[in-house]
Parts: sequence; structure tokens; C-alpha cells
Amino acid sequence: MPNDRLRNGMLKNGLTASALAEKLGVDPKTVERWVTQTRNPYPRYRHTIADLLNESESYLWPDALPTQRAVQISQSELVHIYPRRGAVPTDLWQRLLEQATRQVGVLVYGGLFLPEFNHRWIATLREKALAGAQVELLFGDPDGEHIAERGDAEGIGPAMSNKILNALAFYKDLRDLDNVGIYYHDTILYNSIYRFDDEMLVNTHLYGTPAAYAPVLHLRRLGGGDLFDSYVASFNRVLGKKRAVWPEH
Repeated sequence: MPNDRLRNGMLKNGLTASALAEKLGVDPKTVERWVTQTRNPYPRYRHTIADLLNESESYLWPDALPTQRAVQISQSELVHIYPRRGAVPTDLWQRLLEQATRQVGVLVYGGLFLPEFNHRWIATLREKALAGAQVELLFGDPDGEHIAERGDAEGIGPAMSNKILNALAFYKDLRDLDNVGIYYHDTILYNSIYRFDDEMLVNTHLYGTPAAYAPVLHLRRLGGGDLFDSYVASFNRVLGKKRAVWPEH
């Protein structure tokens, strides 16, 4: 049976069998067999393909691993859980950013704490973008309905919108860089997501509780796991609803 999920993922991303084979260092006929026959790539290839297509391995190859083994791997993707954001070591945010070489993604409403308390945050984002990393930053729309709801839930009213505008003031110097996208979103923020290549910090949210007092998950992607990729998929769904903060640029 053909792997229609893999085929569709390649088409969506403009990848031919030859182009994908070149990225993986394999023969194009090997890629064709993965698509047209019931043959699963080796784990090292599955991991890379899933990353290239922005899909989870479990979606592209649902029969590649026994269910129980897939669950065990996903559990192992959880590096640590912090009871609140303030318990995350202050140097961990910067260390994860400095280690990233391919992709940095931030999904927040405001996330003001990052540039406010880390004077190297913006400069390091610039360095990463200039070195070729793709940087995607998603902020809540200050005029959006969900921002107003969140402000009311936390008892701070319009202060939530002001936090977003204050945060964006730090990022304005990045807006002309080719590899940086700075966007608004108007979605319910179930989690704030901070992605650094194959590691991620997920700040869960609790109704009526400021994000600073909610738990944070430290995740590291493993081949065959789907916990990390579930949050990547969530990030990408919000990215699909983006609009530019500075549309003239």
C-alpha cells in the first residue's frame, strides 16, 4: 500500500523524491519505495523527514513502532517538569537559544519576561537569524477578543494588551531580518510554547492564574515519540492563522 500521508506531506512542502533523497543522502529510488510500498525508513531518516515535513513520525508511519513502545518513548521526551515558570533556571532559556541552529519558535500572548530580564535575548535572536536559523515569533493580538478575555480572567483588564505592546518594543529591531517573522494571533492560548530546534519549554496555562505561576514542561524530541511533535503541530496551527505585526515590512 502507498504511504499517502508521506506523499501528501512531500507535496505540501514542494519536495520531490529526488529532492528529499538529496537532503537525506539516499538514492531517490529508496524514497520512492517509502512512498509507493509498505516500507518504513530507518529511525534516523524518519526523524529528519518528520522535521522537514512538520509532521509527527507517528502520523507519517503509524505502524513503525508498537503502541506501548511509542508511549514509552513519548514519556522519555519529558526531560523535566517545573511547578511554575519562575522555577525554570534563569540560564536555561538563554542556553537553549544559544544551542539552536535551525529553528526558534515562540508562541505567547506577551512573553515580556524574556527580553525584560535577559539583556542578551534579542541580540542572540538576531545572531541566530543572520546565521540561517528560522525565527518565528507569535504574539497575541492586542485588540483580539481572546486577549481581552485573558486580561479579565487574570483580573488585570487592558494591562494584558499593554504587556504585548511593551514586549514588541523590544523586537522592533528584528523586523527587517529575512529569517525573522513577527506575527499576531488571536487564538486561545492553551500553552505558551518556546521551541529551540529539538528542545522545547511549554508553559501550561491555568484559568485565572498568571503564566508565571503555571507549570513548565521541558521536552526533548526523540525519534518515534509524539509528545514533542504534538506541541509542534499546535504551534503550526496557530502559525497558520497569523497576521504580520508590521505588514509594511
